[in-house]
Amino acid sequence: MEKDKHLGIRIDAVTHHKLKELAEFEGRSINGEVLYLIRQAIRKYENDLAKNAKS
Repeated sequence: MEKDKHLGIRIDAVTHHKLKELAEFEGRSINGEVLYLIRQAIRKYENDLAKNAKS
């Protein structure tokens, strides 16, 4: 099984604070929230591709 990859990002203080608040509201860690948002974006992208392929 492939090991998880590490991704380091730089983020400004205001965005970090807002992300932290969002993660706490959703009951996730900041890392968990970032993964959730990335997965949502990928799902949307793949759905949009599928819709365009049908057109």
